[in-house]
Amino acid sequence: MKEFRDNAERKKRLFFVFIGVMILLSILTVRLLYVMTFKSNEFKELAYNQWTSGVKVEPKRGTIYDRNGKELVVSENVHKVNLDLSILRKELKGKNISEEALAKDLSEILNIEYEKVIDEMTKTLPNGKPRGSAILKRRIDEKEQKDLRKYIEKNEYAGILISPDTKRYYENGNFLSHILGHTRSDGVGLTGVELSYDKYLAGVPGRRIEEIDNEKSENKPYTISKFTDSIDGKGLVLTIDKNIQEFAEKAANEAMIDNDAKAVSIIVSDPKTGEILALVNKPDYDLNDPWISDNFNENQKFWRNRAVNDTFEPGSIFKIITATAAVAEGVVNDNDKFACSGSMQVANKVIRCHKRTGHGEQTFAEIIQNSCNMGFIVLGKRLGAEKLTKYIKLFGLGEKTGIDLSGEAKGIIKKAKDISEVDLATISFGQTNTLSMIQYIRALNVLANGGDLVTPHVMRAIIHKDDEGNVTVDKTFSSKVEKSIDEDIAKEMRDYLEKVVEIGGGKKAYIPGYRIGGKTGTAQKVDYQKGGYASGKYVASFGGMAPCDDPIVSIMISIDEPNPALYYAGQIAAPVAKTLFFDILNYYGMEPEGDKEKLERFLKKDIILPEFRGLDIEDCKKLAKDFNIKLRIEGNGKYINDMTPKPGFTIKEEDEILLYLGDEIQGEMKVVMPDLIGMTGDRAKKVLEKLGLEYVVSGEGVVTSTTPKAGIIINKGSKVIINLDRDY
Repeated sequence: MKEFRDNAERKKRLFFVFIGVMILLSILTVRLLYVMTFKSNEFKELAYNQWTSGVKVEPKRGTIYDRNGKELVVSENVHKVNLDLSILRKELKGKNISEEALAKDLSEILNIEYEKVIDEMTKTLPNGKPRGSAILKRRIDEKEQKDLRKYIEKNEYAGILISPDTKRYYENGNFLSHILGHTRSDGVGLTGVELSYDKYLAGVPGRRIEEIDNEKSENKPYTISKFTDSIDGKGLVLTIDKNIQEFAEKAANEAMIDNDAKAVSIIVSDPKTGEILALVNKPDYDLNDPWISDNFNENQKFWRNRAVNDTFEPGSIFKIITATAAVAEGVVNDNDKFACSGSMQVANKVIRCHKRTGHGEQTFAEIIQNSCNMGFIVLGKRLGAEKLTKYIKLFGLGEKTGIDLSGEAKGIIKKAKDISEVDLATISFGQTNTLSMIQYIRALNVLANGGDLVTPHVMRAIIHKDDEGNVTVDKTFSSKVEKSIDEDIAKEMRDYLEKVVEIGGGKKAYIPGYRIGGKTGTAQKVDYQKGGYASGKYVASFGGMAPCDDPIVSIMISIDEPNPALYYAGQIAAPVAKTLFFDILNYYGMEPEGDKEKLERFLKKDIILPEFRGLDIEDCKKLAKDFNIKLRIEGNGKYINDMTPKPGFTIKEEDEILLYLGDEIQGEMKVVMPDLIGMTGDRAKKVLEKLGLEYVVSGEGVVTSTTPKAGIIINKGSKVIINLDRDY
């Protein structure tokens, strides 16, 4: 009986042992299946990494072209130094050389800090394991390459590799810097289109896989087991026209210097397609040497694309939106009259017009030409907050344009329900809301192209070339187009803007024979720290198009913080537009209507004739050279005793004047009352002082009228009355 129980107990224990073994085998089987299936690739990779070492082969970054195929950015073939750390550690151990000793040698050969070398050699992976490879230095020069090759051959290092690399080269340094952008030291795009289109430009890296020894087999030969070639990056064709960009760069440089400005930005676009033909911000930076400071934030100030990334209160250039809304909603007609006394009470606030004495009674066309704040307050009131906000949205303000550049600002547009009576008044003439330059030119293009809201962009095509140089287009920009206003309304508004340039506040952009339309705006900058507006800080802007019957080009100019002695857009931004329009329209081969010689004379610089009487011949020649005018001298004597025309008369540069020689000045000293209109008070005073005239000044701003009028002959010593007013 006992024997039976013992036997039964043994069988029971064997059963449980069997069950345990089966469970264990099942677990092992499941685990094995899991490793062989789900973890197979991971373990293969681990094993592969243990007996191989890989070095990345950099692709050649794609070339960037302007719209006409001119190269703007290329990549040059150079070399870099790779460390195959898996091999190098074994070599150092076999040669009984310390990492510190090798680091010292490499730092001297490659002219880099010892700490950087030792850091690259000893840095570990995030999991704490040693790294398999590292890039020690990119873009080494010829001497460094030659010296390093000698060092490698002499010491028989297989773990130090000189590999092909590419260096980004920007053909023109600062040219188009905020559109092109630049790359990091590792070749990855950091700003501009280098960032936006990095995935196309970058290409696909190749890889060289090399077998390595294990610790027990010292004599295994070093072999290459696999090589994957890199795929070069694609080409990027921009919408930019290099010639137009050069015009814009020159104009921005001159505007910045002439107006002692903090910054100047210019955008030129094709209003029908939204293509950006030129974009410049001054100051800019050298793309070949972008690291201006050790401080990243300081560098960002120079890298920042202000035309896209920054917003501002637009001032009077916004009035085109209010005027268009009024026409579209039928709340105004050409027979309406608007009274301007220089100020208006709105709710509990007195709002002033830029012309403190007032514009008097005006038509709708005249309030646009004169940029009268009071007239636009009336329009805003007729429209109401809801309708005005509706058109602000229809013109794309308060939203990103979708331009293919990073960091675009959205701007601030007040919601209709939050707009007070005072807000409605100030919004109508360009205060309160904010926008960017790229938003504004997109809105301006609605009027230029017949009513369409078109996405601005800088990419024209992504391309690649085959071995024979044949070009294949892989991708083009797909521009979003939305209808904002009727074509008839857009045409009507263009007619009004043409009058602004012909006879209104934008007349310094006028060129005879070309139909140019536009609007100027002078906005006081907001002081975000103290609140309110900053004293003496302004943004002078101009937005325009040409030719007005069928615009092919639109321009936006912004002069930030010009010299407070002369900051009015009509005086400083409009002349920049005039020069730029003339250059572009000539480049496009557009002939002006009318007399070409008359146009060429009009474009020459005006000279207020200085006083030559009493000077000897040599002094006269020097003065004439300074003013770029020609002299014809008649008579005999030591001094100039008379001249034609008289001092103060306005001539053109390269014109000829007649000087008479004698021993004494004949008759009374007469001068011509000079044309001072548009000058600052200070400049007008200096002109009068040089002509020997006294003066009385009334008002502030720029000269709007004088007594006597320009062209009248008066005696030296006469008193002149100068009337000044603001010009927006």
